[in-house]
Amino acid sequence: MIKLDNITRSFGSLKVLKGISLNVNDGEIVSITGPSGAGKTTLLQIMGSLDKPDGGSVLYDGRDITAMGEKELSAFRNRHIGFVFQFHQLLPEFTAIENIMIPQLIAGCSMKQASVRAAELLDMMGLTDRADHKPAELSGGEKQRIAVARALANKPDVILADEPSGSLDTKNKEELHNLFFKLREMLGQTFVIVTHDEQLAALADRRIHIIDGTLS
Repeated sequence: MIKLDNITRSFGSLKVLKGISLNVNDGEIVSITGPSGAGKTTLLQIMGSLDKPDGGSVLYDGRDITAMGEKELSAFRNRHIGFVFQFHQLLPEFTAIENIMIPQLIAGCSMKQASVRAAELLDMMGLTDRADHKPAELSGGEKQRIAVARALANKPDVILADEPSGSLDTKNKEELHNLFFKLREMLGQTFVIVTHDEQLAALADRRIHIIDGTLS
């Protein structure tokens, strides 16, 4: 489904990625591990179109997103890629259900459509009773599950997660990890997860290790 071919990326004289090639299959859960500074997050950002490589290509079902213009790329990202970050990045002025609705509204859905879909996702996360709570009123685990629901809002091809359990305690971390596999079972969802968590990395279908900008 996703094919990265000979991806390179430098920042000044620092070569962060040195020719990474990688395939991710539909419905697969892939973990990306490696020491700090190895290039994990840079690779994930390029895979998610948040950064452009200096060389190489990123293909989604044969479509090269590195060749897209900014407007086309933004629309593609909204519809085909979901993101989960370490610190959830929910908008504090909006409620849980509104945060989940936002990507749908950007994609052109009606308020009614977005509200129905967001309510379905809240139910899937076991957070229906938190619909009208703002992020400040939610626990860390609840905020991250809302972030996962938001990432799922437009039924993306893939969810890219950057240290998704890095800020959670042990109980919430385990619940989040279990949620990823439940979503794969229920929805056939594809995940690519950058993590330092050995438990999550080991659970994945496949583990990719990066060191010094290359796969090892």
